[in-house]
Amino acid sequence: MLANFLIGLREGLEAALVVGILVAYLVKSGRRDLLPQLWTGISIAVAASLAFGALLTFGPQGLTFEAQEAIGGTLSILAVGLITWMIFWMGRTARYLKRDLHGRLDDAVSAGRWAVLVMAMLAVGREGLETALFLWAGAQATGASTRPLLGAVLGLAVAIALGWLVYRGAVRLNLRVFFSWTGLALIVIAAGVLAYGVHDLQEAGILPGLNSLAFDVSEQVPPSSWYGTLLKGIFNFSPATTWLELAAWLAYLVPTLTIYVRTVWFSAPAAKGGVPVAPSSTPAAEVPDGATTTGGTSR
Repeated sequence: MLANFLIGLREGLEAALVVGILVAYLVKSGRRDLLPQLWTGISIAVAASLAFGALLTFGPQGLTFEAQEAIGGTLSILAVGLITWMIFWMGRTARYLKRDLHGRLDDAVSAGRWAVLVMAMLAVGREGLETALFLWAGAQATGASTRPLLGAVLGLAVAIALGWLVYRGAVRLNLRVFFSWTGLALIVIAAGVLAYGVHDLQEAGILPGLNSLAFDVSEQVPPSSWYGTLLKGIFNFSPATTWLELAAWLAYLVPTLTIYVRTVWFSAPAAKGGVPVAPSSTPAAEVPDGATTTGGTSR
């Protein structure tokens, strides 16, 4: 539940910031008449994301066990690739996001009001589809129950509330620190999802080594125990882990985490108290007009 809460919070806040930037720009430029098209495009993107999540959840039902595991494993690995790309993409381009969105919105306004709808749909839809895929993969990895869904919904709700408060200037949120730490946590979560995807492909018979265990601590960490559930929910930890799962987990986590930490922690000056401030993470310039961030500038 905690892992999916974090995913929903991080991804939801990104989408909320995108919406806030677009709405604030239209209002500031005196084009309130285009807000209906903007909100229609956003609504379509949200509906498409929900439909995609439903397709992922209910689509494989009725297939053979091996087919379901093959689909689940493939999509889990795809989700890890997308979330990793998103984390590093955000690091490279976040500082220019506001300017980029303004430029695209200007082009859409020049092309016509329906172009504004399409532009909003694509800008928010990309975030929504990525979120749906990774939340589904995270829920699959932590087990089929209502808790992963509840965690995701709570995370999205908090993200929407924070996005609104930041937009209104009611709170000061250091987005640089927020995205730096949540990016670190998402990499750890993604490593567990990758290992789970490998296990699915082993159960489908696509990858070998299903019965070759690196360790089995099921007696010491029972899956049904509270601490077993906690480890599963946060780190996607499996008490019985195959050698291939362990190799995939290490092969992803060690280099990815090393590159990320070096980029964020050692490529930028530290903020007060030693908290890293990544110059490539979301800066104050990306916040909608009227909002503020801790350590940023007021707008």
